[in-house]
Amino acid sequence: MPPVQTVPPGTYPRNQVNGSETLYKVVVPVNFVLVPVMVKDSDGRRVEGLTPKDFTVLENGKKQNLTFFTSDPFALSVAIVLETGMPDVTLQKVNQTFGALAGSFSPYDEFALYTYSGTVSQVLDFTRNSERLTAALNQIKLVRGGHNGPVVLNDPFSVGPTVNGVPVGGPPIAPVQTPTREAHVLNDAILRAAIDLGKRERTRRKVIFVISTGRELGSTASYRDVLRLLEGRDIQVKAVVVDTGALPVYKEIEKIRLIRQGYSDILPKYTAATGGGQVFTELSRNSIERAYADIASEARNQYTLGYQTRATASTAYRSIEVLVDRRGLKIAAKDGYYPAPAPRAPPPPK
Repeated sequence: MPPVQTVPPGTYPRNQVNGSETLYKVVVPVNFVLVPVMVKDSDGRRVEGLTPKDFTVLENGKKQNLTFFTSDPFALSVAIVLETGMPDVTLQKVNQTFGALAGSFSPYDEFALYTYSGTVSQVLDFTRNSERLTAALNQIKLVRGGHNGPVVLNDPFSVGPTVNGVPVGGPPIAPVQTPTREAHVLNDAILRAAIDLGKRERTRRKVIFVISTGRELGSTASYRDVLRLLEGRDIQVKAVVVDTGALPVYKEIEKIRLIRQGYSDILPKYTAATGGGQVFTELSRNSIERAYADIASEARNQYTLGYQTRATASTAYRSIEVLVDRRGLKIAAKDGYYPAPAPRAPPPPK
């Protein structure tokens, strides 16, 4: 095993404020790859106490030499992405959990808030002020969700004038009412959040926290393009799926794509590929609130492995596989990455 910088939980390397800061203060002629890893046992509990010798990282099938290891918590940069186009009864239930959502973050975390349905909006720019987040979430409580039943296309007032019940002045003309085109631009929302997250400090762990029905319909951006951006900027996607998307029977039915109904399997793909772990499928208020706490805790408390690679932006996609030398454990880590551009050489002296 090569020399590895090991940071025990609760401590930091000597002469440092934060163990993660040294990763980006030294300029080297190769790329540095950071791999957050979540390890759980068969019962879903986090496994603690692992050391660098317990891990093996393969890049394109080749073993890498770890040069950084820590199990210390990381401060988070979180983009909360909330679907407001879900059925109104479900949105009102989610509204009741906003206090737990704001309370799931630590004073060291920063967060922004986005909403989407047919379009994407940024409600709150990145801040560490939990009171601002609470105020923004309270404003969303005034928003009404989608219809819970079929659209009414005619009503008693659609008939023409009558005299003694007999129509006069020609046949009645019923107004044409076209239902609003349904859209759930999940890909576009994740893309917007990822672009903004990519500008945050590299010393923070970057997470997109999606709360939605899990449906994708009508986005301009494709899943493949959005995933490439996520993998290129070390962003994890974590999600809580509510409403019918959380029903086991519905999830089986939705494996078959219906015309004009969109996709329902996009979120699990995002979370699996970026190392975000499982998608939390919750129905009750209490279970949704527990999911918020679990997601924030998992994002903050992961093993973090690091190694150097000579791959550059001209190199194709690099796959990553993380192995742990113990049986019966479940490992969540990103599938791979796109190498960043090589650092530019300083200009020659004049």
